[in-house]
Amino acid sequence: MNKHIGIFGGTFNPPHLGHLVIAQEALKQLDLDEVWWMPTSKPPHKNKVQEVTDEHRIQMVEKTIAKNNQFSISLLEFERSGPSYTIDTIRILNNKFPDVSFTFIMGGDMVHSLSTWHQIDQLKHLVHFAGINREGYPVDQQWERYKVKHVEVPYIGISSTMIRSKAKAGQNFRYYVVDEVWKHVKEHHLYG
Repeated sequence: MNKHIGIFGGTFNPPHLGHLVIAQEALKQLDLDEVWWMPTSKPPHKNKVQEVTDEHRIQMVEKTIAKNNQFSISLLEFERSGPSYTIDTIRILNNKFPDVSFTFIMGGDMVHSLSTWHQIDQLKHLVHFAGINREGYPVDQQWERYKVKHVEVPYIGISSTMIRSKAKAGQNFRYYVVDEVWKHVKEHHLYG
């Protein structure tokens, strides 16, 4: 039987409890065997916040997923140079793991931008898409057009941007992230 693996990409700067809920709901609702968290190296659609090193982001993801044996981290995006286009990542994964079926997990905001993605017409034939409902981004014809499976996740108003702002302002953000990440941010004076 083929394995079915979810790819959960993001800057994870820092990873938070909302990310854990998304990954867990995708795992269960899509009947995945595993979810591979894939921190992006150079996302083409986003100016990376340069406040922390890639090493810190990787360590924080590792700490976030440590207690779930169905979650693991993939550093594929760091193993090559240039912008991280999803199609390049998926081609590498499909070549490396021919017996695995991959589903790319994304927020509803990303679903709405799919038509602008690099080589989207080829990409949609290489991978399944799953979208997380997100406030302000309804499930509409864009989801249908790219056969995006809908993953229902309770709205959690936590974002990495909010956590960075709180950390910078010296405000409490302890229960927005797992304890190990909270300690890591404090210990290394990240975002301050």
